[in-house]
Amino acid sequence: MSIKVRFAREDDAEELCGLLNEIIEIGGTTAMEESLNVDQFKHYFLTGDHCICCHVSEDDEGAITGFQVLGRHSELPGDWADIGTFARVHPRVYGVGKALFSVSCQYLVGEGFSTINATIRADNSSGLRYYEKMGFTTYKTTKAVPLKDGTLVDRFSKSYHL
Repeated sequence: MSIKVRFAREDDAEELCGLLNEIIEIGGTTAMEESLNVDQFKHYFLTGDHCICCHVSEDDEGAITGFQVLGRHSELPGDWADIGTFARVHPRVYGVGKALFSVSCQYLVGEGFSTINATIRADNSSGLRYYEKMGFTTYKTTKAVPLKDGTLVDRFSKSYHL
């Protein structure tokens, strides 16, 4: 199976929002704890002033298998992009994250960015593995960030230099 990557479109928002909300409901692999509606999703991932771009991956039949969002964050230098990666849970497709990351890196280099930031919860073992496999290294640990239920979880900020 091949994986194709393209820019997300606004008409993808409903399907991408559903993919994300399923991940949020399962829990443990995103810092997001509350489901989004489609308008919130569009603002947060596609149209907000902080958005740089969003890439979507598709299988051979054109079904969406995941997405990767790149944005600006006020706590990061201006030439850094913040990244979030989300892959479809059912059925899972292997290679989605790698395909998305390759295209995202090419895009960011072309736009003059120097570094990508990923902030991952310490209890998100699959996310930590993914970003480490892509070559990210930890530059900061934020201790005991409270979840909605009061559970304290560390967060690792990792960087990848383009």
